[in-house]
Amino acid sequence: MTANDLVLTPQGVRFIGRMWPCTIGRGGIRADKREGDGATPVGTHRITGILYRPDRTAPPSPWARPIRPGDLWSDDPDRPEYNRLVRAPYPHSHENLRRADPLYDLILLTDWNWPDAKPGAGSAIFLHRWRRPGYPTEGCVAFRPDHLWQIARRITPATRLIVRAR
Repeated sequence: MTANDLVLTPQGVRFIGRMWPCTIGRGGIRADKREGDGATPVGTHRITGILYRPDRTAPPSPWARPIRPGDLWSDDPDRPEYNRLVRAPYPHSHENLRRADPLYDLILLTDWNWPDAKPGAGSAIFLHRWRRPGYPTEGCVAFRPDHLWQIARRITPATRLIVRAR
């Protein structure tokens, strides 16, 4: 563990000497993560990228990539594109990254079940903004919008999200 790691604790995420309140998956923390269980997976997950909505926010770092119209995330375990960014039209199960609500205006991507996704092991674990304090995610880690922005500005490609079993 380094000072640049995001460490999930019962009080929030510890990062750069500060505690950041967050919410996790409705399924709690699990070592045996499965597609659709709503759990946040145990493990050490690298931060592999940053996506942002250029029509709503500025890039938080030089390595952030814009979310374009038609950007989707495949969550269909029967497809070879499972747990990858895909483009519309995509007739299989997916999440729209360019949402009407602000939930995905800024996304930190992790390497959970990526790049060689195992079908059924669960698709993307993102760090994104929360709906409201205490409202669970589908397995992601969510933050207050201004906190997410501050975190995104300070992470590096070496930053990891560390989730331990409770």
